[in-house]
Amino acid sequence: MPRSRQARSLGPAASVISMARSRWSLRASKSDTPLETEPVARRGRKAGLVRPAVKAFFRVVTTDEARAAVAAFDAVATETIRVADGFDRVLARDLVAAVDLPHFNRANMDGYAVRAQDTFGASASIPAYLKLVGAVEMGQEAKRSVRKGEALRIATGGMLPPGADAVMMVEYVEEVGDGTVEAHRSVAPWENVLRIGEDIAKGEPIFARGRRLRARDLGALTGVGITRVAVFRRPRVALISTGDEIVPPDVTPRPGQVRNINAYSLIAMAAEAGGEVTDFGVVRDQRVGLERVLARALSRHDAVLISGGSSVGTKDITLDAITSFPRSEIIFHGISVAPGKPTILARALDKPVLGLPGHPQSALVIFDLFGAPLLRVLGGEDPRSVFNPQRTVRARLSQNIASQEGREDYVRVTVTEHAGQHIAAPMAGKSGAIFNLVKADGLVCVAASAEGLEAGTDVEVILF
Repeated sequence: MPRSRQARSLGPAASVISMARSRWSLRASKSDTPLETEPVARRGRKAGLVRPAVKAFFRVVTTDEARAAVAAFDAVATETIRVADGFDRVLARDLVAAVDLPHFNRANMDGYAVRAQDTFGASASIPAYLKLVGAVEMGQEAKRSVRKGEALRIATGGMLPPGADAVMMVEYVEEVGDGTVEAHRSVAPWENVLRIGEDIAKGEPIFARGRRLRARDLGALTGVGITRVAVFRRPRVALISTGDEIVPPDVTPRPGQVRNINAYSLIAMAAEAGGEVTDFGVVRDQRVGLERVLARALSRHDAVLISGGSSVGTKDITLDAITSFPRSEIIFHGISVAPGKPTILARALDKPVLGLPGHPQSALVIFDLFGAPLLRVLGGEDPRSVFNPQRTVRARLSQNIASQEGREDYVRVTVTEHAGQHIAAPMAGKSGAIFNLVKADGLVCVAASAEGLEAGTDVEVILF
């Protein structure tokens, strides 16, 4: 969808997106050509010129502004695939039924095809007697008509024969042995029958563009003869970890070092959001090295995630590396949210770059709130729905939660059940601790307009 059309579809968010681009934009030179992928600063050094580094400083936005900026990105290209390969893919076009389903009146129960009026008044004490004249063969067209006072055996899924307008369930019929059956109850017209087009009618919409196909959806599509569908490509996502202190998980860290925690969780979370992830490993806190890896990542991927390097500091060179590329823009650096305030959203070569905090809790929570929605937007899902939590539960808060007004807080909680009610218990812990997040069942959001939540408050828990 063209960006202007997409922005219009977001309504009030469009003005937020426009404001973000004009207020927080740090653009590269307009003379850069679309095919240039080498950082501007490196080209300047080769020419004997030095471009001053862009200083890192916060451009803090609200969570609503951050969501609007994420939603403004365009989806990736499309491809056509077999429905058999369509699980978890996102439709690129609206689908409409080309046929009725079912295309014949079909028995919905095992029993006997009858004329409903022949059973009126029947009961266990005063049964209706019908003549059994045969059976409907499965997979065959029913040609033998049911006449007054007749019945035909029929199995679930069988074609209702001409003249019949109901199916008497086998539980209410008894064959008495002389070609006669006793009906021990009456049936209404079209009872236990799935009529032509009742499941879905020809010309009726099936699924809209932007729907992520579930397992049951695939069977529905083949049921109306759709065997190939246009879908959005899976976004190709590059993950770059940064930090002199990061070592592989199979290395015993020395004092001051930590094992790489974020990358392994982020790879799985990005894949869960529909991305195809390439891990570019750990880059040391050195601008030239990050520029080189970022150039490789941008050349072959639709989006880049940078774990670490989003906090303001002398060794955090992410912002300068991003803005060294053509068509680069820092959309924001900082969100009024906790954990994860120093988050970066930027463009480089017109592709989104999301800089995540280094602390595990901050990185993973921010990815849940903004990273996964970004990949779902790139993957073609409706921007208006990607921020809706996948799973939630209502619970009563067990104790007070303190919060800072003007900042949206996401508090880790455990959820238990007591006397038929869910109880959400806030967890203490700092953003550098991964197991504190692992032991939580979900998050409770404290709105920016609130100074906290009182014990006993009914809250919505966003489940992991």
